Amino acid sequence: MQSSDSFRQLALSFPEATEQPHFEKPSFRVGKKIFATLDVPNQQATIRLSEQDQDLFSVYDSTIIYPVPNKWGKQGWTWLDLTRVPASLLRDALTAAYCEVAPARLAELVKSQTQEDD
Repeated sequence: MQSSDSFRQLALSFPEATEQPHFEKPSFRVGKKIFATLDVPNQQATIRLSEQDQDLFSVYDSTIIYPVPNKWGKQGWTWLDLTRVPASLLRDALTAAYCEVAPARLAELVKSQTQEDD
């Protein structure tokens, strides 16, 4: 189980990531682009993935990570159940979400750091 605090800490660990309110929920942004939001009461996060990443991550367990069931889901917005998602899957999915919206220079920096860690 991942806590809202651990999600927040991970989201803010990316270069130039900030937290700002978005319709009653915290959102995590790079520049003006949202890569994640957090629903604290429901222990759920929403992240922005590419269509390919959304398909890939959903294969793990479609009851833990799955497309938002509307037009937003078709645009890559994906729900994560923080009560059940493993830490490694959360880290990888949130990294993919960040890299999806970050400027190329920041995405490349994060990708190179991730490869060094592996």
